[in-house]
Amino acid sequence: MKMELALYQALIAINVPEPKAHAVIEALESDLHTSLATKSDLRAMRTEIHAELAQLEVKLTLRMGVMLSAVVGILIAAMKFIH
Repeated sequence: MKMELALYQALIAINVPEPKAHAVIEALESDLHTSLATKSDLRAMRTEIHAELAQLEVKLTLRMGVMLSAVVGILIAAMKFIH
């Protein structure tokens, strides 16, 4: 609120008409409310990121298991082929 008041006073000080000064302040407030993240927005984002990381961890674990199984299978086949 202090910023809006200071901006309003600065606009009035440089002879901007009062309705236009109000319009500038309202546009600024509207823009700030739509483009800035609130604490609850950040908490929600953090929860989403943790969920996505958990899913990626599961996928990575499965892929590593499949690759390890393939390598073991190839090694066993190579050992049987050699003997």
